[in-house]
Amino acid sequence: NETPEIAKHIESLNFNYNFRDYAKELNELRTDMAIILGGDGTLLRTQNQLTKEIPIFGINMGTVGFLTEIEVENTFEALDAILDGEWSKEKRTQIIISHENQTFRALNEVVIMTARPAKMLHYEISVDGEVVEELRADGLIISTPSGSTAYSMSAGGPIVDPKVGAFIIVPICPYKLGVRPFVVSDGSEIRIKLLKRGKKAIFVMDGQVQKEVNYMEELVIKKSEKDVYFMRINKKYFYKKVKDKLNEGGLDSINRVL
Repeated sequence: NETPEIAKHIESLNFNYNFRDYAKELNELRTDMAIILGGDGTLLRTQNQLTKEIPIFGINMGTVGFLTEIEVENTFEALDAILDGEWSKEKRTQIIISHENQTFRALNEVVIMTARPAKMLHYEISVDGEVVEELRADGLIISTPSGSTAYSMSAGGPIVDPKVGAFIIVPICPYKLGVRPFVVSDGSEIRIKLLKRGKKAIFVMDGQVQKEVNYMEELVIKKSEKDVYFMRINKKYFYKKVKDKLNEGGLDSINRVL
């Protein structure tokens, strides 16, 4: 196969590299960083498969690329800056989802929804042992600040600065007046219990991993002890991305930023 241009450029600077199609192979390598070419979905899928806490650098070749650092046309200039050490490390919180003796990680969000289209879920939300809400709705999103600009935002949730230690709980189309998204400390333990007999649901992590949850089973969501680290070469990152990327999607004003 022809050597990718990005690999040729790194090689010309006398740095070692391994070019891999699948992130799981990176866990077997002595790796200082991971450069990910693709969109947000590619970045989420790759970091979810990584077990090492190595910094990741996203180059956008997708549609939005909110989590990526640069556009593909700026690749070589950015690589020169990285290899010269002109970058900083930004920490992002992940969540751990526990269900029936299994655990899963998510950087953006976990979404709970009905397993059958056009059906509603009946669920109970508890935070630190206190019942917060019982709802009938199409589903529920529990998001990190990183995910607040993704599905959570589209469902009416607030945009949250990634430096804020918080989780965002966003009901999806609740059948109840006055229900709004709410923000809790990322030190909280969130429990979601299905209350409707015979209604199966699925929960999806970062749009990648999908599992089934049944009547009276609980999902427990907490902050992960393992953080994700992004490589940043741009000093002004988050709010510039909000303006540049989300306005492209038709958001005329950013008036819900916390």
